[in-house]
Amino acid sequence: MANTTEAADHLGNEVLHEAEAGMPQLDPNIFPNLIFWLVVSIVLLYLILTKVALPRLNSVLAERSDAISNDLEQAQLFKKRAEDAEAAYNASLAKAREEAQQIAADTKAEINRELGVLLEKADAEIAAKSAESERRIAEIQESAAKSVEDVAKETAAEIVASFLPGGADQAAVDSAVSERVKG
Repeated sequence: MANTTEAADHLGNEVLHEAEAGMPQLDPNIFPNLIFWLVVSIVLLYLILTKVALPRLNSVLAERSDAISNDLEQAQLFKKRAEDAEAAYNASLAKAREEAQQIAADTKAEINRELGVLLEKADAEIAAKSAESERRIAEIQESAAKSVEDVAKETAAEIVASFLPGGADQAAVDSAVSERVKG
C-alpha cells in the first residue's frame, strides 16, 4: 500500500507542478516551437489553397462567367428573333388590313356597279312603262275626244233637227262641230 500512496503522491505532485505552470501556449519557453509550426501550417495552407482550391474556384467562376455570357448572348439572340417576328407580324397585319380594305373597296365598287346596272334596268323599265302609260293615256284622250266629238255631233244634229223642220245637213253639222272642238 505504501507503494500506491507513494505513486499517488508522485502523480499528484506532477499534476500540481503542471497546474502551477499554467497554459502551455503561454509558456515563453515553447514560443519558438509554436512559431515554427504556425509558419509550417500557414505555408502548407497557402500551398494547398494556391495549388488546389483556388484553381478549382477559378475554373468554376470561369465556367459560370462563360455560362452567364452564353445565356446573355442567347437572350440577345432570342430578343432579336422576337423583335424580327414582331416586325414581321406587324408587317403581315398591315398587309392584311390593306388587303381587307382593298377587298372592301372592290366589293363596294362591284356592288355600286351592280346597283347602277339594276338602277338603269329599273329606269328603263320605268321609262318603258311610262311611255306605255303615256301612249295609253294618249289613246284614251284621243278616244275620249273622239267620243266627245261623236256625242257632240249627234247632239248638235238632234238640236239642229229639232229647230229645223227639214232636217240638217249632217256634213255641215260635223264640220262645224269638228272646227269648234279643235279650237
